Amino acid sequence: MLLIMENIKLALSSIRANKMRSFLTMLGIIIGISSVITIASLGETSKAVIAKEFEAFGKNRVVIYMPYSEEIRDSDYFTMEDIDKVKAKYKEDIVYLAPSTYENTEAISGRKKAKVSTEGVANGYEKMVNMNLIKGRFITEADIKSRRYVSVVDKAMADKIFPGENAVGKTIRISVEGQPADTKIVGVYEKKKSIFDGMMSSDSTTMYMPYSIFSSQLMYMGNIDMKIIESKSSIEVGDSIANFLAKMKKREPGFYIVNTTQGEQNSIDQVLNTLSLAIGAIAAISLLVGGIGIMNIMLVSVTERTKEIGIRKSLGARRKDILLQFLVESMIVSATGGIIGTTLGIVFASIVSLVLSVPPVVSPGIVIIAVVFSAVVGMFFGIYPANRAAKLDPIDALRYE
Repeated sequence: MLLIMENIKLALSSIRANKMRSFLTMLGIIIGISSVITIASLGETSKAVIAKEFEAFGKNRVVIYMPYSEEIRDSDYFTMEDIDKVKAKYKEDIVYLAPSTYENTEAISGRKKAKVSTEGVANGYEKMVNMNLIKGRFITEADIKSRRYVSVVDKAMADKIFPGENAVGKTIRISVEGQPADTKIVGVYEKKKSIFDGMMSSDSTTMYMPYSIFSSQLMYMGNIDMKIIESKSSIEVGDSIANFLAKMKKREPGFYIVNTTQGEQNSIDQVLNTLSLAIGAIAAISLLVGGIGIMNIMLVSVTERTKEIGIRKSLGARRKDILLQFLVESMIVSATGGIIGTTLGIVFASIVSLVLSVPPVVSPGIVIIAVVFSAVVGMFFGIYPANRAAKLDPIDALRYE
């Protein structure tokens, strides 16, 4: 232990004596580590943000729909009887299940107009998508059974058509299946801002209504929307329901297409992981360059201190003592570069996250691995120079000028 502390003091003394050279030696390690930390942190941040977006959209959500094929038969479409059978068989696995109906139209009140996408839903839909209902109520089971023309609208649309007024209780005119209809607003929800909002050029908002009013769509339903309980895999349950429906319709397993938020999130996470790994691997090449730089400078240091090595050996220093001395020095140079690079990487990742208005996520594991890896690089590339110094003959070393 005493010997290691002495070697650390010698290493620090040598680094201080050649500050600029030591810094330039560390530069490759600093660039490599900071790049890897920044990329890894941004990858983790992106995954966290996307997970939050999917949770807002609806965690464990499943959509089963018809395949795009010319061989579709009328009997392949879903009926309310099919939905009731699925509810009965999978009642322990399902939180929400209803037909998925939608239609693009225009909401009109006097001279005020707004583009809307009317979506037919059942009671309980607001819990499936974690909706922020700020006024009134959502669609009820009584609305479904009575086929009431009631609606829940977005706050942005309510403010546009009824500026400065409470939209709940107001009536707007829309088109339902090609026919004009008046619908009473019973609730107003507020949509949370999403990172995907900037990608959408449309100014249309979504208005929710009882699915039962879309009578013609219910005759030939091609989509079913559902939410699976969180303790179950939405992918497995979704596939099971799709195969159950295929069996009822006398179709082969896998006939109906299943989309799950869990599956979509897994796919995006896999892409992000692959991109982070690929870019990180490219950035890590600078670590190799930094390691070669350390080896080069350590060889120069051995040459410069040949006489010092000879004196130490003549005074009784063993080969392993000389080996340890130079090995410790190369590891300190590399580890110091790793610590500086890690700090810069965290700072860079925080700055980029701040610009993108997303919270930064820095994994402690990545930081530890980065610092340890940089020390290992120093040890690996320091072995040859250290071994060369340890092999020097003391008589030849003392004669060196």
